[in-house]
Amino acid sequence: MNIWKISLSNIFHKPLYALLSVLSLSISIGLLLGIQQLDASIKYQFENSLGDVDMVLGAKGSPLQLVLASVLHMDNPTGNISLAEAEKITKNPLIKKAVPISYGDNYQGFRILGSNEEFAGLYEAELAEGREPSKSMEVTLGSTVAEETDLKIGDTFMSSHGLTENTVEVHNHPLTVVGIYKPTYKVIDKLIVTRLESIWDVHEHGENHHEEDEQQAGDEHHDEVEPQEEHNEEAHVSTAPHQEEGHHHEESDKEITAMLVSFRNVMGMLTMPRRINKETNMQAALPNYELERLFNFTGVGVRAVSWIAYIILAISCVTIFISLFKMVRERAFDLALMRTYGASNFQLLRIVAYEGFLLVFVSLLVGVLLSQVGLHFAFSAFKSGYNQDILLKLPYTQMVKTVLLILVMVGIAILLAILPILKMNVSKILSNEK
Repeated sequence: MNIWKISLSNIFHKPLYALLSVLSLSISIGLLLGIQQLDASIKYQFENSLGDVDMVLGAKGSPLQLVLASVLHMDNPTGNISLAEAEKITKNPLIKKAVPISYGDNYQGFRILGSNEEFAGLYEAELAEGREPSKSMEVTLGSTVAEETDLKIGDTFMSSHGLTENTVEVHNHPLTVVGIYKPTYKVIDKLIVTRLESIWDVHEHGENHHEEDEQQAGDEHHDEVEPQEEHNEEAHVSTAPHQEEGHHHEESDKEITAMLVSFRNVMGMLTMPRRINKETNMQAALPNYELERLFNFTGVGVRAVSWIAYIILAISCVTIFISLFKMVRERAFDLALMRTYGASNFQLLRIVAYEGFLLVFVSLLVGVLLSQVGLHFAFSAFKSGYNQDILLKLPYTQMVKTVLLILVMVGIAILLAILPILKMNVSKILSNEK
């Protein structure tokens, strides 16, 4: 007697019940495995993208916004801070490394970030080809930027003002590609890295160009009116040196977007942020702490989806139980007849159990396929929104627990369905059927 063949024939005899059982169980498995992998992958990606950054020093505002903007580059900055004031704070002996960053422009949606030679070390980024920027207007591309824009070493491009793709406000000073980083699957992959001087030069040239346009418009207007009196001209000349002096003062007071800080020990992390927030006009935010708060907020949604999946799982187990129980009831005469031809109770139990586990096996395959398809679309949406590839992280322990839970619940459903076989009265069933 081929038990597998009998179990398969029972499944195909009631295709609607089998399809309903597989569909509901597959959806619950797909949701559970998919949400677990998505949650673990995004958490790993965020934590991995922090690099060697323990604290972010920036302008007053939301600390979470400061972390998202200056470390993960997923938000707008809270403002600028004085480079001189930030350097005074970061001379503290508790600080191991302080890396200034400044940005405000983009190319095709990828942020152009100005920093120094220590920035790449925060993310352990290595050059695939070329070199690091050594002077103003030279850039090194992250791997994602190079792939998406098709820029090569030696190519030049114009940056756009702002953090989103903008074809209207384009700067007139070309940037030259001198290097490309290897893929790190960290935030540096989606950045265009240059020196701080490049950011300052581009914006200072832009401001000077704007001032020249205003001056030219003023000269044209001056030609149309009559000359003023001599004492007005002298007053105008006397104020010019003061304006130039103020302009030089502004150039000397350089600003940055934020300072990325790493500490020598835990003591710095415990003492410095509170002192900075209390005694200065700047803000200190701890990336790990802020991300933990963010995960607590998003965790509500993850738990909600998980509970929905568990409810569907319970419904699918009930559906499998009803399907198997109904099969045992409807085929009681066939099962009793098999007993008279020498089949044991254990063989009859195996027929029903095999049918149930076949449904579970097919549901697992379909559920895993559904989870991977869902993850593909989720990762694609994340990449299109934030220009960042995500590494698939498999929470093996959590996934094994989920599969075991599914097997236990289905096993209970199967066990309840085969109980009538153990209590089956063969002679009574055969006599009633006749």
